[in-house]
Amino acid sequence: MLTGKQKRFLRAEANQLKPIFQVGKIGVNQNMVAQIEDALEKRELLKVSILQNCLEDKTIVAEQLAERTGAEIVQIIGNNIVLYKESNKNKHIQLP
Repeated sequence: MLTGKQKRFLRAEANQLKPIFQVGKIGVNQNMVAQIEDALEKRELLKVSILQNCLEDKTIVAEQLAERTGAEIVQIIGNNIVLYKESNKNKHIQLP
C-alpha cells in the first residue's frame, strides 16, 4: 500500500510519461495483462490510456489491471491510469 507522500512522488515521476498501452472496446484481456506485467517489471511505473470506445468504466478497468498484475493504482486522471509495481530485478525508483 502506497502512502500519500509516495503517491505524490510517483505522480510527479509519471507526469512526463506517455501511455504505452491502450484499453479499447474489448476491455482487459489476458494478453494485455501479461504485457503490462512485463512492462511493469522493466519500468516499475507506466501509464495506460483508455480509449473512448471502451465499454467499461475507467475505475473498473483500473481495478482489474491492478488486481491482475499485482500493481498499485497511483492515479486516474482523465482517460489515463498510472500504475506502479516494484520490480524484483530492475529496481530504479526509490520511494520516499
